[in-house]
Amino acid sequence: MTDVFEKPYNPKETEKRIYARWLESGYFTPENLPGERKRPFTVIMPPPNANGSLHAGHAVFVTIEDLLIRYKRMQGFATLWLPGADHAGFETQVVYEKKLEKEGRSRFNMDPDELRQEIMDFTLANKSHMEGQLRELGASCDWTRNTFTLDEKIVRTVYDTFQKLYDDKLLYRGKRIVNWCVKHQTSLADLETNSTEQKDPLYYMKYGPFTLATVRPETKFGDTAVAVHPEDSRYKKWIGKEIEFEGLIGPVKLKVIADEFVDPEFGTGVVKVTPAHDPNDFAMAERHGLEVKEVIDKYGKLNELTGKYAGLKITEARKVIAEDLEKAGLLEKIDSDYTHSVKTCYKCSRTLEPRILPQWFVSMKPLADQAIKKIEKNVTFYPHRFKKTAVQWLENIQDWNISRQIVWGIPIPAKICTECEDGFPDLNNSITSCPTCGGEVIKDPDTFDTWFSSGQWPFATLGYPEAEDYKMFYPTDVMETASDILFFWVTRMIMLGLYRTNKLPFDTVYLHGLVTAPDGSKMSKSKGNVISPLDISNEYGTDALRMGLIIGNTPGTPTPLDKNKVKAYKHFANKLWNATRFVLLNTKDYKKRGGGLEKQGAEKGIHHSHLLRLNELVEEVTDDLENYRLHLAGEKLYHYFWHEFADTILEESKKLLESDAETQRATQELLITILTTSLKLLHPFMPFVTEEIWGHLPKDFTDSDELLVVTSWPKAEETTS
Repeated sequence: MTDVFEKPYNPKETEKRIYARWLESGYFTPENLPGERKRPFTVIMPPPNANGSLHAGHAVFVTIEDLLIRYKRMQGFATLWLPGADHAGFETQVVYEKKLEKEGRSRFNMDPDELRQEIMDFTLANKSHMEGQLRELGASCDWTRNTFTLDEKIVRTVYDTFQKLYDDKLLYRGKRIVNWCVKHQTSLADLETNSTEQKDPLYYMKYGPFTLATVRPETKFGDTAVAVHPEDSRYKKWIGKEIEFEGLIGPVKLKVIADEFVDPEFGTGVVKVTPAHDPNDFAMAERHGLEVKEVIDKYGKLNELTGKYAGLKITEARKVIAEDLEKAGLLEKIDSDYTHSVKTCYKCSRTLEPRILPQWFVSMKPLADQAIKKIEKNVTFYPHRFKKTAVQWLENIQDWNISRQIVWGIPIPAKICTECEDGFPDLNNSITSCPTCGGEVIKDPDTFDTWFSSGQWPFATLGYPEAEDYKMFYPTDVMETASDILFFWVTRMIMLGLYRTNKLPFDTVYLHGLVTAPDGSKMSKSKGNVISPLDISNEYGTDALRMGLIIGNTPGTPTPLDKNKVKAYKHFANKLWNATRFVLLNTKDYKKRGGGLEKQGAEKGIHHSHLLRLNELVEEVTDDLENYRLHLAGEKLYHYFWHEFADTILEESKKLLESDAETQRATQELLITILTTSLKLLHPFMPFVTEEIWGHLPKDFTDSDELLVVTSWPKAEETTS
């Protein structure tokens, strides 16, 4: 048995073979687990985007979730870790558009069905590659239940939710202002935008009797009012009146309105109201019944309502119009150093153009109110501060635009009237004319926001409402994911889960932080500091990578991925290997007596104190794992095995093993007990090396023919009984 330990531990020779043994055993599937397991423990994997390789953030979630599943599996639970992949609508289409650009092609010149098929082929190829990487990281998920967000059962569930929301009057098709990306030609939800501080000129333009300030003179042709604060004494006499003045393309008539939104301290205290191109102005227009005039088209160019400026792009038009205003004596001054916040696309960083478009919106407040009550009483967050953050966001939630003008995704099952622009869910494709006006209807060309389908992931994957999986494994136990998608995903899963099932989809939320470069900076291709977790695992072993990602990684805080740290845990894997070699060399003559380890001499002196310390370790690590202090549990195991067992106990044992027979046997019992218990405790953290060692231990040591992956988690009293 010791021959294999003569050579250093080699992860490359071990990991694929071990993973194949696990797959062959079937133990990743709960129905195949040994013993009677009535208590389920369920984790639904956050589905990685199926458009590329796994990154460092994926490696963190795989490590954490696999650790939890392996721990609960060893505790005797019917564990289900359900894997999946996300079609990632907009994000995948953006990735594919870059590929098309390199090939000199554009999606706008392609047949939609052709484009959709190309992206499908691209996605499925990447999906297969990504799933291979999950296996490399040791993911002990149930591959027999692997699910894709475009699978028929998922699409059917999403469609049923869409119809139910409409029937319950929580879904409407509204012509409202949305965030529009000129480059990608789609609307985006507020969560898909970034707020960027930038400096722009602030133009002071003359509007009849007023001078007002704006950063967007190019939208002046869409003005339908000017506004002042109702308590601003400078302008009270103008409220309710109409002003007339000569503009750049003809005479202008605008009503003066009073609205508390207006900041008297901004500019001159008078603002122009352009409802079609500013969300705050749109809200004012709704309050005051103002006309809405769109003067910028979907390509970011001024339209026919702007006269001679039609066809100019926004930035070009701004410059030309400012020059013309100055020539006409309508420009009082320019403040060239005005700092303000603008919304930008989270993918291409271009400034978003507000547009009025008919889109599908979900009324979120009723869903949020229900979620708030449940979250406050029934959901535990790690770290705890995120509960307050989630509740505050829900308290201020806005209606959700779930329409996307892209081909890649789940098509919206609805018909749109070409005359009144009303829309109606049509899951069975049976509506032939508009129920509102009798006009012609066409199929809605849009797709769902990816987060609308992934927000239903826990109950959709488990076959709500009739499937046995749903009845057995829902609600799930813990949702582990990145802290930066708390609003994108976690809160939406809670809202939609409660809405469809009347149950919370999970009662525990564990949020890991961003994985950074070694210096703490954000990884980005532009900085050249992106570190591939798979490259590191290939160099140092998956177990070393996992320990490097767990130890020191507190929930919700950034975690540097440092190769030197991972390298240190490769040495730790070798320490396990070498310590095992020492124990095996010094227990060759050991034979168990009776039903297991006798622990003879355990009551004598140092042996007893070491067993008490081991007992204490089991209690501490178990308590840490139960309370999601994963980083502390890993650190304690590392220090115990290296410094207490390898450095101290093994050294002490060398003399004791040369003593009388009783002392020698008691020492052997001690070494075997500590080694086997340590392997069990370390298995969720370092599954490959511990499984490999376990397979080479004599059966007298393990009392089992089972793989370590299903060996019982140690109980504190067992180590001293």
